[in-house]
Amino acid sequence: MSRTSGQSPDRPQWPAPGHAATAGRPALLRLQDFTVTLSGTVPIVRGIDLSVGRGEALGIVGESGCGKSITWLAALRLLGRNVTTGGEVQLDGQDVGGLSERELARVRGGRIALIFQDPASALNPVQRIGTQIAEVLRLHRGLTGEPARREALRLLDRVGIADGPRRLKQYPHEFSGGMNQRVMIALALAGEPDVLVADEPTTALDATIQAQVLDLIRELRRETGMALILISHDIGVVGDLCERIAVMYAGRIVETAATHDLLTRPRHPYTQGLLAALPTLTGPRQRLTPIPGTVPAPAAIPPGCAFAPRCPIAVERCGRELPELTFAAQDQRAACLRLGEPISLESAALPVMAMPAQVGAPA
Repeated sequence: MSRTSGQSPDRPQWPAPGHAATAGRPALLRLQDFTVTLSGTVPIVRGIDLSVGRGEALGIVGESGCGKSITWLAALRLLGRNVTTGGEVQLDGQDVGGLSERELARVRGGRIALIFQDPASALNPVQRIGTQIAEVLRLHRGLTGEPARREALRLLDRVGIADGPRRLKQYPHEFSGGMNQRVMIALALAGEPDVLVADEPTTALDATIQAQVLDLIRELRRETGMALILISHDIGVVGDLCERIAVMYAGRIVETAATHDLLTRPRHPYTQGLLAALPTLTGPRQRLTPIPGTVPAPAAIPPGCAFAPRCPIAVERCGRELPELTFAAQDQRAACLRLGEPISLESAALPVMAMPAQVGAPA
């Protein structure tokens, strides 16, 4: 990650914001008041408003169980019949929810491609790699025979897999984890998508391979101009790749901002807690500050602010009122009832966790 002079050396430094965030850029993919309910009774995603512009990189971060992956799987109707969705999913202004299964099949893998966190389970174990790539090329680009084979070889070469003719004849179990993830990226690129949704694409990989895969995604975005939605637990990875970040907690967006603004001036106590738990590579050694407790189960989300039971600055009304996303700064919004209030230790209902001078100050 690049470092900016004049900033404290004992905290991570982040790239300065560019002009490529959403300002002035029309939305390519938009979720409006999007909800996901399991079996008609259990709310999993509770009213999300998000958009990504053409060529933009949006990061989605949060702990396990926050609803990051389910949001996008449900938006593309990949979760089965027991899941009910509400609100709108718009692609270039068209309501995806109104598409038939046949029409939606052309969108999935075509205009919107997905990379799953476990390539070993996403790839078909009984089909050769070449067969799986050829299927995508036939369905979304109409290529068959020798043209499809040449394009498959080009895709393997583009994602860094050498000896393409031999590799096309192999099965997924003959590849390492990192190579299988490269195959998944090749499959995603085969449909020439406008949007790439990468769901924890480096979770099962070691640090060296992780860096290679992330560099590959960055290069492909630069070459193709496709938009990226990167879902990750690792806020450092998201900060390095994305122009804008949305923080999720218990099925809602609690903060969203340009990457530089969110990582240097987090406004929500949850975001501050995530950053306070990050280790640093420079400066004096410091004890990390974990966020107490765990994310509530979807069927046991408390009233009011879902983060209140874990929040170091929660007060009595936080358990009654549901905070809405409000502007905390230019192009930065947070969902906290105490946004901008001076904070005293006496007003905190829970033990102090990296207590800021006020909500909105860096943790």
